[in-house]
Amino acid sequence: MDTIFINTPLGIAKIEGDANGISVISVHQDGLISESIPEHFQEVVSQLNEYFDGQRKAFTFTLNPKGTDFQQKVWQALLEIPYGKTMSYLELSKKLGDVKAIRAVAAANGKNPIWIVVPCHRVIGSDGSLTGYAGGLWRKQWLLEHENPVKQESLF
Repeated sequence: MDTIFINTPLGIAKIEGDANGISVISVHQDGLISESIPEHFQEVVSQLNEYFDGQRKAFTFTLNPKGTDFQQKVWQALLEIPYGKTMSYLELSKKLGDVKAIRAVAAANGKNPIWIVVPCHRVIGSDGSLTGYAGGLWRKQWLLEHENPVKQESLF
């Protein structure tokens, strides 16, 4: 397993993976930026930079997150939430076929190891509130605004 660190507008991203795919992307306040990027990370870094530059809405590199079967099922459902859209924990639970599993779904969402790419930031409270985000609510708000900026129409 290889690890690199890159700079993003939201902090230092730690990326872990190997030939089987990316298993972790997490954000940190500080860290040492990697001086060189191994070839198998080039596409990941390129796509993340495109995302932050507003030029990418979907990721195409191989993912290989580690988790239970249930967590994998939740993370797969997260991948189906479109760019610029949100879904409540309740809606996500219903989509997965068990409205009573809302707490388990929220817990699996919170264990998502692949920041941004598996878009757990797109899951909000039923009342539209920004709830729980491992990277901090300010990052969640930034990501949602980045993906769905309010377009102010000109009056003139």
